[in-house]
Amino acid sequence: MDHDFEDVEIKINAPELLEEKLKSKRKKCMIGTGAMSDPYIPIDESLKNTRACLEIIEKYGFGLAIQTKSNLILRDLDLLKSINRKAKCVVETTLTTFDENLCKIVEPNVCTSLERFETLKILRDSGIKTVAWLCPLLPFINDTVENLRGILGYCVEAEVYGILCFGMGMTLREGNREYYYKMLDRHFPGLRGKYERKYGNSYVISSDNNRELMAIFLETCKKANMVCNNEEIFNFMSSLDTQNRTAQAELDLF
Repeated sequence: MDHDFEDVEIKINAPELLEEKLKSKRKKCMIGTGAMSDPYIPIDESLKNTRACLEIIEKYGFGLAIQTKSNLILRDLDLLKSINRKAKCVVETTLTTFDENLCKIVEPNVCTSLERFETLKILRDSGIKTVAWLCPLLPFINDTVENLRGILGYCVEAEVYGILCFGMGMTLREGNREYYYKMLDRHFPGLRGKYERKYGNSYVISSDNNRELMAIFLETCKKANMVCNNEEIFNFMSSLDTQNRTAQAELDLF
């Protein structure tokens, strides 16, 4: 990119392109959005491009798997419920930081974990299945037993269908490593050196507490009957048939 990361370019004709695709598609499937960009970035509050797309998905009877960190999704709860009645709707959100003050530091400009938890409960009460993403957990910052138990408590109370977890840690690639270290210098002075000494230029950054935290994670999921097998969760989100979970093609919204 040759512009500021916070600047966005809007695919203003996304609804028209989506309708063109769906009206000619013979077989219904799940439509996924949110993997590369949150569908509920702040500008959508006025733009309502996402709602326009949901209206088209609902109109043609397709399923939806939508991922967001924003409670703005509740604006479109009527459409989500209708999509769920006609086909299937799954809402995904990330939960990593139980402490609200810490959450505001590591996830600025989005809803806090508590606000996302409240959103999950509303979706649950509306009969919509939800999935939580437990990543990333930042070494020396939120990779603690207390933090994990807090987040898992939210998931249990909200009765999420499953939790996606790829181990306790994070990834750092060239480009975002430099940005991340800059933020460490700003908010956690001295921690950057600890990262550099321990991890160097590694892509996979595993927490020293991985074994203990994973044991807690797996035990909690088993007790609460929450799915923790990533493949099973992805199959659930991409399959329109919830009974035999036959995988169907997932159509990217953007």
